[in-house]
Amino acid sequence: MSSARRLVPLEEHHRDPASALHPNSPWVRAVRLLVGAFVLAALVQKTYDATLPGHDVDSFQLYSEFTVQANLGLGFLLIGSAAWPAARLPRWWGHLFGAFVLYSVMTGLIYIVLVAPPEEPWWSWDHYCPQMAHHRLAPLYVVFDWLLVSRMGRGPWWRPLAWLAYPVAFLIFSWVRGSIDGWYVYDFLDPTLEGGWPAALASIAQVLAAFLVVAALVHLAGNARAALALRHPRH
Repeated sequence: MSSARRLVPLEEHHRDPASALHPNSPWVRAVRLLVGAFVLAALVQKTYDATLPGHDVDSFQLYSEFTVQANLGLGFLLIGSAAWPAARLPRWWGHLFGAFVLYSVMTGLIYIVLVAPPEEPWWSWDHYCPQMAHHRLAPLYVVFDWLLVSRMGRGPWWRPLAWLAYPVAFLIFSWVRGSIDGWYVYDFLDPTLEGGWPAALASIAQVLAAFLVVAALVHLAGNARAALALRHPRH
């Protein structure tokens, strides 16, 4: 497929806004708005709870969490995608949306594998409401959105690598911050715990490998969905 064809706006290939899979479909925009608002409302609740006595993190520590940062960006992206027609969004919007699909999915997976209490079933939805929104609802929703709603264009081969820039920057920030005040946002990042730096680096190597694999899968799924929209311009 030529690069010229990839640059043709989605609206010219997929003209029917009533289509169930079209990003301008009223129900698609309504669901994006509701999920985005719920994700941000959960952040407001978390922020308020962080000000209460006895809470385990303060507000600044809260916003140092990958989960909070990723869901903050995702909430605004979902609301923006609901507020503006697809044709009015910049070309980079879809690639940024894909990045936050990756971050949201990894937030859910890392919580299940590394953060959740060992006795907590991975399928459980019995959570403090903001945790449920950020670790269950948001990851599940964005997977379906990414797979089912038409995309504006294919991404280049290096897109998964570009998506990893933020997790790597977050990792560096977390270690710098921890070296200054002794607080590490997640135990698996903390080199002061049992195992020291070797254990922390081993955990991070596994996490980054998982990021890369999931980034590649998200990238391929997004390109497949964009190609499908090009082959089937009308529903």
